[in-house]
Amino acid sequence: MTFINVKNLKEAPIAMTDLETSGDVFGVHEILEVGLVVFDQNSFEIIDTLNIKTKPLRIANAVPAALERNGYNEKDWENAIDLEKAIKIYAEKTKGAIFCAYNATFDWGFMNNAFRETGIKDEMDYHRLDVLSIAWAKGMKESEKWNLKVACEMFGVAPEPDPHNALNGAMTAYKLFKKLSE
Repeated sequence: MTFINVKNLKEAPIAMTDLETSGDVFGVHEILEVGLVVFDQNSFEIIDTLNIKTKPLRIANAVPAALERNGYNEKDWENAIDLEKAIKIYAEKTKGAIFCAYNATFDWGFMNNAFRETGIKDEMDYHRLDVLSIAWAKGMKESEKWNLKVACEMFGVAPEPDPHNALNGAMTAYKLFKKLSE
């Protein structure tokens, strides 16, 4: 893997990413949906968004609770695209950006694996931002749960709307990140 280093980190856009997956083990479970909000880190102006459903190849490996949470069903995924096409689109939209997610360890693990599996070149900066860590440092460590819904309640951000999908998650994480950055 090549490490991309953006020359001016203070000007790089941020690629807020949220994934819906068939479970929590990358390499075993797979990405079902990719949500993305690319924004200017200084003005917080949204530059681009993306929401793509991907065709699962190993749905038999899925964790039933994950499928229920993500609302997966064959009908809604009829027009899903293959992972390689999805990652290619994602890579084009995030070139030169800094990866960010509510739980960056989880989402980056799946994205990194997807870049590796598909052979698509990751041209984002190698730095990663984690919204959960910022929320934790600002008082969330006192909470019993550390999920996005709890963080939104704690910091006065509207929770993710229903129905749940990857773009809703990315947009909610973007709003929380913006609030925590004030």
